[in-house]
Amino acid sequence: MFKKTLLTLSIAFASSSVYATSTVADVADTVAPELTSKVTSKQSVVADNFMVAAANPLAVEAGYQVLKSGGSAADALVAVQSVLGLVEPQSSGLGGGAFLVYYDAKNKRVTTFDGRETAPLAAKPELFQDEDGKPLKFFNAVVGGRSVGTPGTVKLLATMHEKYGRKAWSELFQPAKDLATNGFAVSERLASSIARDKDRLSHYPDTKAYFFTPDGEPLKEGSLLVNKPYAKTLDTLGKEGASVFYSGQIAKDIVKKVTGISDNPGFLALEDFATYKIIERAATCIDYRQYEVCGMGPPSSGALTVGQILGIASHFDLKTMGPNDPQAWQIIGDASRLAFADRGRYIADSDFVPMPEGLLDKEYLKSRAALITKGKALSETAPGNPPWSSKMALADDQSIELPSTTHIVIADKEGNIISMTSTVENGFGSRVMSNGFILNNELTDFSFAAHKNGYPIANRVEPGKRPRSSMSPTIVLKSGKPYMAVGSPGGSRIIGYVAQTLIAHFDWGMSIQEAINMPHLVNRFGTYDLEEGTDAVRFKAPLEKMGFKVNIRDLNSGLHGVVFTDNKLIGGADPRREGIAMGD
Repeated sequence: MFKKTLLTLSIAFASSSVYATSTVADVADTVAPELTSKVTSKQSVVADNFMVAAANPLAVEAGYQVLKSGGSAADALVAVQSVLGLVEPQSSGLGGGAFLVYYDAKNKRVTTFDGRETAPLAAKPELFQDEDGKPLKFFNAVVGGRSVGTPGTVKLLATMHEKYGRKAWSELFQPAKDLATNGFAVSERLASSIARDKDRLSHYPDTKAYFFTPDGEPLKEGSLLVNKPYAKTLDTLGKEGASVFYSGQIAKDIVKKVTGISDNPGFLALEDFATYKIIERAATCIDYRQYEVCGMGPPSSGALTVGQILGIASHFDLKTMGPNDPQAWQIIGDASRLAFADRGRYIADSDFVPMPEGLLDKEYLKSRAALITKGKALSETAPGNPPWSSKMALADDQSIELPSTTHIVIADKEGNIISMTSTVENGFGSRVMSNGFILNNELTDFSFAAHKNGYPIANRVEPGKRPRSSMSPTIVLKSGKPYMAVGSPGGSRIIGYVAQTLIAHFDWGMSIQEAINMPHLVNRFGTYDLEEGTDAVRFKAPLEKMGFKVNIRDLNSGLHGVVFTDNKLIGGADPRREGIAMGD
């Protein structure tokens, strides 16, 4: 069974009748992610009309009430995200950014909205290098103003509400305002996150004053936490609109805070806020079995890399092999390694860097699949040569992406669907607060080095550029109709979490909740990560025999998903976090 600590999940990883290396990678693996603090057994939730799934019950309840009272998915999103920014500030909030995939029921189409943070116009490629041109140590870059990009979340919420909302904008902030004013009980996950990050959260006095007792102790589970500055911010946003965040006092406060930090100041300016834009982009889609899997293209690497994994894996009969065959995981692992090799070489903000058009080309993926020998791990992986019209020489990326993020799925009774992954990047972002919320450290998703061996790195820092992400909000179509919405936090492991969930459902017949519950096996750069305390560890010996280096570790996803079938909505939430699904 899938076990963690003293808790046991209800879904076994055993067979049943239902279930038909790089230096940068090594550096990234040494930085501790947000760890799993508690695992709770969860069951699928079934609804007829609408559903919301998110990472905290208070946020889900807020979204549920909006939908129940006739609000749209876009309306509910404002309520859900504003509560999440209060009750799980380590993961997302007004000071961060997001990628959103949207199914427009009226026009029967999938589109995406890019609310990713941008680098300041004053930023230079050497932003995260010392005076000798050497990359800074990760947390020396993170903590402070240097890592803060122009936040996109507020403008994304406003854009969605303007296009698709029905309720009054100000009304949608009320649940979060009430919680901020009257206080909310600190959850077990938030308390454990504060305790683990005690030293960095104590670095700045106002951040410390919020997350710690007057005696300097981390807040405990159940502590009542009041945030009147956040309530004031929400009240101001409700009355004056998102413009106050980008051209008013809130923007001025953020710029003053970021640039005024004495030990690690940043470069944000009012011009960065005034020029920030939400970009609607075409969805990036790939056919897999009888499904069309659609997600976020660059500057996210999510849809392209998930798509490559699926496209390569489609050349093998994973359905017959099943989840208990180590060779199935060898194929998935090697497909992922090949996809990550391309990701590291080619994928960045395509508004700044030319990218191959053929990363999802069927013949190209067939050629990549031909590199895989069943039963024997690839000895090494390298970027391929996909078709592209503006070919240029590039060096491999050198960035670190960490997993403190959140995923939201919302479906309203009209059939509109939101799949959004939202983030402040590292747990508690830059550890800098302004107006009651955490500011992101999103700029550390850029490569710290600008060039390698004389070649430019696609994901280097440039003024106004959006750092590459792994966020993979996904909407799946079947016969042209919505079939599934899914996504997860987890840094660059998001890609593996989402790909595994899709394969488990499509190929192995697992329900959405069973697929989410499933123990994780993730391979990005050569080392196979197996989720500790679960049945995944039984694959250690066979994977090593096939040639993999294997590491048993905590793999803290936060998957949320909804399947749309037989006029029902079936929702699932990750047992590794506090989230739930709720609907009518």
